[in-house]
Amino acid sequence: MVPVHATNVLLLGDSLSASYGMQASKGWASIAEKELIKTYPDFRLLNFSASGETTGGGKARLARLLEKNKVDVLWIELGGNDGLRGYPINTIRNNLSAMVKMGKDKGIKVIVTQIQIPPNLGKRYTSMFTGLYPKLAAKEDISLMPFFIESVAVKPELMQADQIHPNEKAQPIIAKEIVKYFKNYL
Repeated sequence: MVPVHATNVLLLGDSLSASYGMQASKGWASIAEKELIKTYPDFRLLNFSASGETTGGGKARLARLLEKNKVDVLWIELGGNDGLRGYPINTIRNNLSAMVKMGKDKGIKVIVTQIQIPPNLGKRYTSMFTGLYPKLAAKEDISLMPFFIESVAVKPELMQADQIHPNEKAQPIIAKEIVKYFKNYL
C-alpha cells in the first residue's frame, strides 16, 4: 500500500467510534485528531460514526457523505453490530465491498478496521466473521487496521458496564493506538 498524505479522513463507524456513553470531546476520535494535528496541521478526522450502525446503514449513508465532504481517506469501522445480530457473512462482506468501491470510484484511499465479536454465535460464525476483514483488504488492496480496542477490551476496568464499550479512562489509550497507526500510515 502506498502511503498517502491525507488531510481529511472520513470515519464511518459504530458506537466504538461514536463516543458511546460520553461527550464526543472525551472520545478517542477527538483526542486522536487533536494529537495528529500537532504533527499534521491539515489533518481532519470527520467522524460520522453512529451508535448501532450496521454495514447496511453505513452503505446507505456513504454516498451522501462523500458528496458533501472533501475526503482523502475513507476509514470504515463497521460490522460489529452486524456480527452481534448474526447477519449473514455474505451480506456483511457485500456491504463492506460496496463501501470500498464507492470510495475507490472517487479516487479515495480506503482503510477497513478489523472487527472482533464475542464468540456467542459459535466458533464457525465467529471465525468466518473475523476472517472476512483480512480477505476483503487483500482482495481490494486496501489497508487493514488492527482491532483498535483490543488492548482495552480485555481489561474490565477500562470497559463500561456492558463490557462492549470502552469507558472514558480507555479513550486516551485507544487514541494513542490510532495516532500511532496514522503516523505510520501518513
